[in-house]
Amino acid sequence: MRINHSKLCSKTYIYGMQNPETIDRDLEKLGRLSQRMDALFRIPGTSITVGLDSILGLVPVVGDVASLTPAAYMVWRARQLGARNSTLTRMAVNSGLDFAIGSIPILGDIFDTFYKANLRNYRLMENDLRGQIAENGAAIEKPPHPIGHGGSIS
Repeated sequence: MRINHSKLCSKTYIYGMQNPETIDRDLEKLGRLSQRMDALFRIPGTSITVGLDSILGLVPVVGDVASLTPAAYMVWRARQLGARNSTLTRMAVNSGLDFAIGSIPILGDIFDTFYKANLRNYRLMENDLRGQIAENGAAIEKPPHPIGHGGSIS
């Protein structure tokens, strides 16, 4: 369903979604957040990246709850931007799984390092929102992808 806000601006947007410029700006910010949480540093001599989620997970209970906050924010923001319910459900399952298994000592830390729920959620959200925009003829430029450019410690 489309709604024309011609009195406010000259563009047609998808009902329930933010305008494409807002989506673009927020996706860029959320991409950086997901990278910080899951791929901030590269382990020297490997292709393995770790982020704040893995580091916070080393602190029992408190660290796992602290790493759940940005994940919940991403799901909430995806809803505000107009992501479909199926995407929101998949994002919530990813975050819940990351929290549940991540809470298990040692095994959870290893799981956090490889599962990277925040990056998964970012990709789900980005694909859904960009897909909706493209389907409705309001295609926008895709900015450089912030994921996969983790810093390295050496």
